[in-house]
Amino acid sequence: MTPTTLDRPGVRQGKRVLIVAQLDGYANSVKPLAIERFLREHGHDVHLADTNCLARASSTAGSLGRMLPGSARPAKLALYANDVVSKVLTRRWRLGRRHLSYYVLLTDHHLRRRILKTDLALDDFDLVICETPFDAGVLTTGTAAETLYDCPNPWADEVFYEGRLTARQHRKFRRWEKDFLEGMEHLSFSWETYGRYAQAHYGLSGDNFLQLNWGCTPAAERVRFASPPRVAYVGSLSGQFINLPLLGRLSRLYPHIDVYGGPPPNPSLGIRYRGYASPEVLSEYQFGLITCTRDPIREEGFSAKHLHYLAYGLPVLVPAWRRHLDLLRGSVPYTEENFTTVVDSLNDAAGWNAVSHESYEQGRRLDWNRTLEPLRRLLDESLGRPEREAAAAVRSESP
Repeated sequence: MTPTTLDRPGVRQGKRVLIVAQLDGYANSVKPLAIERFLREHGHDVHLADTNCLARASSTAGSLGRMLPGSARPAKLALYANDVVSKVLTRRWRLGRRHLSYYVLLTDHHLRRRILKTDLALDDFDLVICETPFDAGVLTTGTAAETLYDCPNPWADEVFYEGRLTARQHRKFRRWEKDFLEGMEHLSFSWETYGRYAQAHYGLSGDNFLQLNWGCTPAAERVRFASPPRVAYVGSLSGQFINLPLLGRLSRLYPHIDVYGGPPPNPSLGIRYRGYASPEVLSEYQFGLITCTRDPIREEGFSAKHLHYLAYGLPVLVPAWRRHLDLLRGSVPYTEENFTTVVDSLNDAAGWNAVSHESYEQGRRLDWNRTLEPLRRLLDESLGRPEREAAAAVRSESP
């Protein structure tokens, strides 16, 4: 929709939307950029605030400025110091990781709330969307804008199962997070099963849910069969939940696995690492691979890379213990013991094509234009209420 169209009498004006996200070049970048594109295509004025290097002098990867504090403001200096403490005490020191992460994480959350409240002109927008728990405190600052927290997954349980909380800290963190999530004006999760998990394990009411499932952009054509089938792994290699040891063992079992992403894994794992690549590289493969550690939240969840694979029609090799695969047709469950047998069972054109077709069709059903439709309705309906329009008029008249 062009500006000329927006200015015509009788045509509803596009809304002003702010997206707060941490663009890390991997999964955390995918959904905010998809939301930005989707809303702009529907005529809205969208602004994206990248907070990935909020306390740093530069956001350029590999630059000296990325290692240095970016401001003398007390809050930003405190955030920088907290980052340093996190790296020194909670990244590699196992005892510090379990006992000190609680304090580092909540300090980061509260400092970012304070900084972003000052840095972002929230009242200039009709809707503010936050894509990360670290920054989501900004949604509680009393802005006149409508707010939506698009939560990746239940945060307290994620960090607990990564070994970053004691049992007592986990209970406190979960109580705090439950109250925080219940207080959101609108709440979504990256995948619908996380919302069900939060209701079952946290006791969330779900009254403020506005579910925006993860989506994808289907490729123009699905991939083709080839023998021997080649397997691709694409994504971040930094999180403990990735289960790099399993990825290494599978790579030794099946020699046709290529791994893309970063940072580079330890060579001792035996992973055939191909560096960073865009999703288009998937057109050269016959399977997509998911590995992850097993815990209650991973059992109920999903992986963002799963949607990348579906977009190209790749059958997706998924740990057999993961639940709700009926929502992700084209998934092929495996265990470490039967991995090669599962791949070999689809080493024929007819069998592979049937699963590939199912995968591609699932990707088409999860097109971003479908999964983000509730957001379009929110902007068209909820933000058209008289009280919202009155607030917008007051903001536009303010000097």
